[in-house]
Amino acid sequence: MSVDRAQTGAPNHRAGGGVTDGGGHAQAPAERSQRLRRRLERLIGVAATEGNELVPLRNGDRIFPAMLDAIRGAEHTIDMMTFVYWRGEIAHEFAAALAERARAGVRVRLLLDGFGAKRIEQELLDRMEEAGVRVVWFRKPLWLSPLKQNHRCHRKALIVDEHTAFTGGVGIAEEWCGDARHAGEWRDTHVRLRGPAVDGVAAAFAQNWAECCDDLYDARDRFTEHAQVGSSVVQVVRGSASLGWQDMQTLLRVALTSAEERFRLATAYFAPDPYFVDLLCATARRGVRVEILLPGPHTDQRVCRLAGQGFYSRLLDAGVGIFEYQPTMMHAKIITVDGVAALIGSTNFNRRSMDHDEEVMLAVLDEGFTASLDRDYDQDLSRAAPVDPARWRRRAAVQRAREAAVVPLRWFL
Repeated sequence: MSVDRAQTGAPNHRAGGGVTDGGGHAQAPAERSQRLRRRLERLIGVAATEGNELVPLRNGDRIFPAMLDAIRGAEHTIDMMTFVYWRGEIAHEFAAALAERARAGVRVRLLLDGFGAKRIEQELLDRMEEAGVRVVWFRKPLWLSPLKQNHRCHRKALIVDEHTAFTGGVGIAEEWCGDARHAGEWRDTHVRLRGPAVDGVAAAFAQNWAECCDDLYDARDRFTEHAQVGSSVVQVVRGSASLGWQDMQTLLRVALTSAEERFRLATAYFAPDPYFVDLLCATARRGVRVEILLPGPHTDQRVCRLAGQGFYSRLLDAGVGIFEYQPTMMHAKIITVDGVAALIGSTNFNRRSMDHDEEVMLAVLDEGFTASLDRDYDQDLSRAAPVDPARWRRRAAVQRAREAAVVPLRWFL
């Protein structure tokens, strides 16, 4: 499916590369931000909230202490859901912190995906449940029809005392510990959120909890108002599996078609459908600098990497810059647009995130927050290898054969 200029709603570009509003006037960042906000609100139907505070957290050395501090300071409620809860010392730390708060009288609910978290140690489950933690499984494979097994809860969220939330790409496992210094320390980004947008993250948890349990809330949920604690505008977008076009696809489409100067994507799993490949190409061809940062030699999903590599030639020919991260697994899910907007959460740029899984993303309109993510992106690019178009065209026949072999699997990746 090709994408033409009329479909994208692209802005006009001067011969010298500047962006205009159609009348020859340069657009200020505030105007771009407001226009993007109204597009997202109207096309997705979810209002953005003002007065939020966001703190980006880079890698496990910063992510895990912030999350554990919030848990240990909880006084009323803790709601946590994750796709991955595996093994290692950090898995024990989280279990101990959740159990301690439950014993202290805090209402603690933990929602684990039935597929993604199946490697959790039974000892940890027993310890938490004995302490009073309510542990619930989302769609355990043995309890499901074959059709539902393919639709997982990939959301990561922690909501503490209704006023602090965390979301992003990190799982609870030793792979995420450290600071991406070597192959055993994965690269990822999470964000701490305070303000009215916390309700959107809480709703993502509630939506999946409601599928598993009859009790949606209890007397310890206070439903208090949020103060405006920062200056960020945030829209919380939830993605769920169903037929037809989804909100997550709309979010990514609006971000791409609204980009005027630069569109940056970092994703752990790159296996989009042809429509989004065409849209990336169309964005680059109209003069936007498009950069894609992907896992390199260290990846936990080699089939997915091959599926994405099958699109490299088309993307490179359109002028898209592709970079492969070298030190370790690149697991972050981040998009920045024109230095004024950022998307961060659990969604990858693949069919699974867009069509099959439960996801949550924050669309953030804040130049300072976006600049922080762009600085991290620059640092990541310094540790990444660019894919050279000429060398890629000369890649070995065996590589081409592998790319072709995984084409039938793209819908599931």
